[in-house]
Amino acid sequence: MNGPDVRRAAADAATAAADAETLDPAAGVEDGADAAVETAGIGEPAAGELTEAQLEALLFVAEKPLSRREIATLSGVDRATVDERLGDLEVSLAGRGVRLLVAGDRVELATAPEAGALVARYVGADAVRLSPAALETLAIVAYRQPITRAAIERIRGVDSDYTVRALLHRRLIAEQGRSEAPGRPILYGTGFEFLERFGLTSLDDLPPLDLEVASRLVEGEPGGGSVAPQAQANAPDADGAPGGGA
Repeated sequence: MNGPDVRRAAADAATAAADAETLDPAAGVEDGADAAVETAGIGEPAAGELTEAQLEALLFVAEKPLSRREIATLSGVDRATVDERLGDLEVSLAGRGVRLLVAGDRVELATAPEAGALVARYVGADAVRLSPAALETLAIVAYRQPITRAAIERIRGVDSDYTVRALLHRRLIAEQGRSEAPGRPILYGTGFEFLERFGLTSLDDLPPLDLEVASRLVEGEPGGGSVAPQAQANAPDADGAPGGGA
């Protein structure tokens, strides 16, 4: 058999072997391809599997904050695994341009506060400017949430309807259900917009308040007066730095 015949026979044998493997469900070719895709980190997560890379990709494409239950259901793992992967991802993202934000049971990705000015120039967004009344009200909600408007007004000593509505409009606070008190008044709390605007990853990052201010926030005594000076001294401003706000 001459050279061309040898090459032709070898090609025919290779084609026959490939056809046999395709017809054979137990063949290892497709399994090897799947393994390669999984190794590359671009395949669909198998049931009961959630890698840090898959979690990061999921949060990146999500159009809204995801709850831990949603992540667990999508990936087929338990809540403990989700919490573990979230912890791993939070550590991995520390010091990078994207951070993991946590608000209660929900999580999302957001740009790091130190990149805020550059990102704002790109998207054409202006920094949030808050009046002293708005900053004061926001600080009360942040530290006392969930809280009713009546409780806010008892702490501030003034009507706060307009200020609360303004903060709702800016999405710095949000309705979080209703109180069991008579009339079932609305309860307010902060959301992801608050964390993003003030450069916080969670409410645990809120700076501590002076003892006097903290006691007044807890007691909410009528006629307690304004908490603006102390609250502004300890609350972060819209650029993520402690204090300030206008």
